[in-house]
Amino acid sequence: MTLRLLFRYGIVGLLGTALHFAALFVLVEAAKLHPVLASSLGFVLVLLVSYALNRRWTFQASASGWKPLAKYTVVSVTGLLLNIGLMYLAVDRLHWHYAVGQCLVVVAVPISNFLFNYYWTFREKRSGE
Repeated sequence: MTLRLLFRYGIVGLLGTALHFAALFVLVEAAKLHPVLASSLGFVLVLLVSYALNRRWTFQASASGWKPLAKYTVVSVTGLLLNIGLMYLAVDRLHWHYAVGQCLVVVAVPISNFLFNYYWTFREKRSGE
């Protein structure tokens, strides 16, 4: 694992965040979709774009097809569930300010997603495996 890899993963994450906000704005303001639906569609768009960028640019994985995309989707949805769980714990159980909960999410979710993607989604088979 290198700093270059972490840097690239971070860049893809920032681009994904910007794309999600842009899609949300366009779908709500121009297409007049409900914000929840718009955000959900934005999540799917970002999932596909970030998968492609992470596979080709960040991890430079040779695997293609549905299997790595399915793994990436599992990791992303797990990250979403971790986000929901941490926010619930912070806000509803510990009665912390939501901004503190979001700070916890911003640290925990990208780290867990990176580790799962590094060790599972884009793991290249080594000789002898």
